[in-house]
Amino acid sequence: MPDTPWPVGSHVPDPLVQPQYYEAVPLRRMAAYFVDVLIVGTVVVVVWVATGLLTIMTFGLAAPIQAAATAAVPLLYHSLLIGGPRSSTLGMRLFGLRVVNLIDESPRPSLVQALVMTVVFYVSVMVTGFVVLVVALFNPRRRTLHDWASGTVVMRLPPDGGGWA
Repeated sequence: MPDTPWPVGSHVPDPLVQPQYYEAVPLRRMAAYFVDVLIVGTVVVVVWVATGLLTIMTFGLAAPIQAAATAAVPLLYHSLLIGGPRSSTLGMRLFGLRVVNLIDESPRPSLVQALVMTVVFYVSVMVTGFVVLVVALFNPRRRTLHDWASGTVVMRLPPDGGGWA
């Protein structure tokens, strides 16, 4: 199976020539994010309880560890999965999405790109309350602010599921 699922020699299809890779991407991303929130939320609760017990046992000395570990969960979840071999979170996989690198000829984003994408997403959403995601409705590749900042694009997989390692 080829590493990139689209033809033409370029690793990113043109939205005007092959629009099927960009159709309904914003809606699918929202659904995928909902799934990811459920997964991350579950892990955060487990980490919070485990580190909370440690904090109690150390009479509050481990409280900074609890805060750092709890904050690290969503950062690690998104960054490691997007920067990993399948270039998508579990929610994205469920809805047939993949993050693609636009900076160089490698189809997969690097861990740095995934980290930038994750940090810019959380910061921009905290500042604007998800309004920043409207940007995706006004460009042909349906890119959001965090996609632009990280040099990535989120696309639908082809029907045959090609391109997954």
